[in-house]
Amino acid sequence: MSTGVFKAGERAMLVDSKDREYLVTLEESGQFHTHAGSIRHDDIIGHLEGTIVRASSDQRFLAVRPRLSDLVVNMPRGAQVIYPKDLGAILMQADIWPGQRVLEAGVGSGALSMTLLRAGASVTGYELREEFARVATRNVTAALGENVDYRIEIRDVTHGIDERGLDRVILDMPEPWLVVAHAERALRAGGIFLCYLPTINQTQQVRETLATSGFGMEETVEILRRTWHIDGRSVRPDHRMVAHTGFLTSARLLRPAGEN
Repeated sequence: MSTGVFKAGERAMLVDSKDREYLVTLEESGQFHTHAGSIRHDDIIGHLEGTIVRASSDQRFLAVRPRLSDLVVNMPRGAQVIYPKDLGAILMQADIWPGQRVLEAGVGSGALSMTLLRAGASVTGYELREEFARVATRNVTAALGENVDYRIEIRDVTHGIDERGLDRVILDMPEPWLVVAHAERALRAGGIFLCYLPTINQTQQVRETLATSGFGMEETVEILRRTWHIDGRSVRPDHRMVAHTGFLTSARLLRPAGEN
């Protein structure tokens, strides 16, 4: 990750007086055009985060580096993304650390891939649609560069997983129960299976499948995120919150396939 002054080639996030955010890839002599006029990239390059730049209309913009969550929300999408509140929970519930071998199926736009790679995992993605794989690859490269351990295969995970001794299998797909038996063979003992599902009916079905498998220690959670308005003595929850987006179900492989 970049620190210090902004450099040409990296991304900056511009925030206007109404807290609207704009992602910009900085180029020497480049310009970014907004409703408030143009902003010169050279007014950002060579300056520290927190710099105030002015558009041609004299409107002020704050320049900072985007967080991973900002990139996820604003990146080009081929498919619906998993939201940052759930991505953070996935890192904790799947217990991701550097060097782990992770199989991800249902790559979509690459939001989960970016999160796993940023945590230091080695990620193999299975994706059915080539156009989604292309979008995910572009998004990962734009966010993290090319020096990450990442590859995508165009294939159906319900037909099997070639890898063995995996640390984690993480799924964002409609029927993860069809993958449970494959995950039993692909994961090491103690490895973690995790899936993200939008409905409780799907979640119930995957839990029923896990209950008759070699997995144990099953857990299902739902993450709700509420921000607060704090202004002097005025303190209250914001009127809007990010409520239901999906259910996260995880389990540990306690009895690998082939063992009694």
